[in-house]
Amino acid sequence: MDVIVLTLFPSMFHGVLGQSILGRAQEEGRVTLRTVDIRDFSTDTHKTVDDYPYGGGAGMLLKPEPVVEALEWARQQCPRGAHAVLACAQGRPYSQKLAEAWATKPALVLLCGHYEGIDERVRDWVDEEVSIGDFVLTGGEIPAMAIIDSVVRLLPGALGHMDSACYDSFSFGLLEGPQYTRPREFRGKTVPEVLLSGDHQRIRQWRRKEALRRTYHRRPDLLAKAVLTYEDRRLLEEIEQCEQGGKDK
Repeated sequence: MDVIVLTLFPSMFHGVLGQSILGRAQEEGRVTLRTVDIRDFSTDTHKTVDDYPYGGGAGMLLKPEPVVEALEWARQQCPRGAHAVLACAQGRPYSQKLAEAWATKPALVLLCGHYEGIDERVRDWVDEEVSIGDFVLTGGEIPAMAIIDSVVRLLPGALGHMDSACYDSFSFGLLEGPQYTRPREFRGKTVPEVLLSGDHQRIRQWRRKEALRRTYHRRPDLLAKAVLTYEDRRLLEEIEQCEQGGKDK
């Protein structure tokens, strides 16, 4: 996969893109990550990329000429086709499902807005707009980093264990349940006995129930959208009865 980031601040990405899974994925040739300065596509001597909005208003807007030139150049670098994404507050919520879909693309072009936003006409040159949350950032660089990390880790071979991504939170519409490692006892807190039993069926059921329990407590909105089996619904009933019993006492 090729990933091209169009930004006014390429240096923000240098440390992030070279570390951990992202760094290893590049070394192994699973992904090519490039940052490109939008100012390089400005044609005036001052490398101007922003201007005041028509009609007045606070702040500055990114001009269409350098941004569109950058987008067109980036697409030309991706002969197999590229999916161009604008990270902005007005975009649809980013999700694990989108990350999974984008991990199958041959290339991503991520446009990072800045200042008060971009000239509205630029939107005609992108394929999709996404937001990483209902809050405002100074630019699209941090969202772009989050998108890159979430997509690259899903590429075949990027993670050390092939099943790692399968059990992540949101992969099956639920939050991931609790996990434990050594030591078996830490400051009076012990690992649940079922995880030490060696009974894979019991462990699978326990993990599913704990995922349901955690989602029930922390993100009940996800349960309304999750695809639940008959066993899931039975486990949820047990969780709800247990919770109700606790409240009654």
